[in-house]
Amino acid sequence: MESLESTRFCSIALLLISLLCSLPSTLAQQHEPNPTIRTMEDFSGYPIHEPSQFGSINLASSLSVDAQGLQKQIDELSNFSDAPSPSVTRVLYTDKDVLARRYVKNLMALAGLTVREDAVGNIFGKWDGSEPNLPAVATGSHIDAIPYSGKYDGVVGVLGAIEAINVLRRSGFKPKRSLEIILFTSEEPTRFGISCLGSRLLAGSKELAEALKTTVVDSQNVSFIEAARSAGYAEDKDDDLSSVFLKKGSYFAFIELHIEQGPILEDEGLDIGVVTAIAAPASLKVEFEGSGGHAGAVLMPYRIDAGLAAAELALAVENHVLESESIDTVGTVGILELHPGAINSIPSKAHLEIDTRDIDEARRNAVIKKIQESANTIARKRKVKLTEFKIVNQDPPALSDKLVIKKMAEASTELNLSHKMIISRAYHDSLFMARISPMGMIFIPCYKAINLKNTHLLKTWLME
Repeated sequence: MESLESTRFCSIALLLISLLCSLPSTLAQQHEPNPTIRTMEDFSGYPIHEPSQFGSINLASSLSVDAQGLQKQIDELSNFSDAPSPSVTRVLYTDKDVLARRYVKNLMALAGLTVREDAVGNIFGKWDGSEPNLPAVATGSHIDAIPYSGKYDGVVGVLGAIEAINVLRRSGFKPKRSLEIILFTSEEPTRFGISCLGSRLLAGSKELAEALKTTVVDSQNVSFIEAARSAGYAEDKDDDLSSVFLKKGSYFAFIELHIEQGPILEDEGLDIGVVTAIAAPASLKVEFEGSGGHAGAVLMPYRIDAGLAAAELALAVENHVLESESIDTVGTVGILELHPGAINSIPSKAHLEIDTRDIDEARRNAVIKKIQESANTIARKRKVKLTEFKIVNQDPPALSDKLVIKKMAEASTELNLSHKMIISRAYHDSLFMARISPMGMIFIPCYKAINLKNTHLLKTWLME
């Protein structure tokens, strides 16, 4: 039975509330005893409590987080799934995805937010401030889920944000800047092979917008436009997806709350990871072509084995990554397919898909160059053809904004949450939101959010 640790989640929700309120505030005056309440008032332009009460206010006691209600919402949302509980499968534009979207939109409306959707289904819930012309402070994440995922991946950053708004409303807070929650479309690449599809478009990817209109299909040969229309989106006759693009500076800042999906915070017993940078992957497709033959009939000196060329390149990937001498450089051969794929047949074709990641773009790209050089060398040595070496995507990494990092650390300290600076090695929508506004991420350890008997299985479900 999964359950949030209520007291811990209250603290995490309060951290998000503190950040939403403190980011636009002016610097504190030294002798006021409660900086969080003060920044809430600076942000809103309205008093939250009478001045005489400041000395006795404690943030954790003065703001009431409904952790049980939030847990119930997370549990209810997990039921919109094509996989049996406790795992979740929720793929873009499927019936379960549409129902889950409707559920979240209803929660946004109940929280008093103005709800809108764009042409690809990014959902926005906005609380208008007293000065709505100022750029809003935004937060949010995603709710789509890879097959047999966990129910907190992405969801904590959406439903947790709605509860943060509810807490602020209950406290009497009235924002000067608007606050906006974003539910991003298709953070996962499950259906169309494109990670962070919605946030990429928000960041203004013209190439992606054109590809989605013309060439992108799923494994069943259903086009993106057809799938989007089946879910009620992309209904304009000319399919102009550029309407999704946001201008740089549309938001004053963007914060994403997410589970870590890794072991660092859990192993070190820490509450919060303040994300300083997001590593971005480059994805490669490589194909070798050799000569097939019977495993017994063709002697070793006469073989032109595409499979051995692929195996040698896989080892070269590992070697080039290690040569960087940086722990932040990683490389993975996640797919290796041989044709015809029979035990007694020499592989005539080999297909590899390679993922390389780093927070240093130049260092990562140097590894890619070495991989390509090795592919050519191996092809010549083994007398096979290198029929394809394609860089599918090569996104730049993103750095969190220094002010946002500072505010996250300060808010963690104020709420007595232990924290450390950490790097995100997985893709997140924040990677692309950094192109629009100052960005930051808060990681929480898996064990703080979830309690399952089988921890190993839990980690398997949660990893992207």
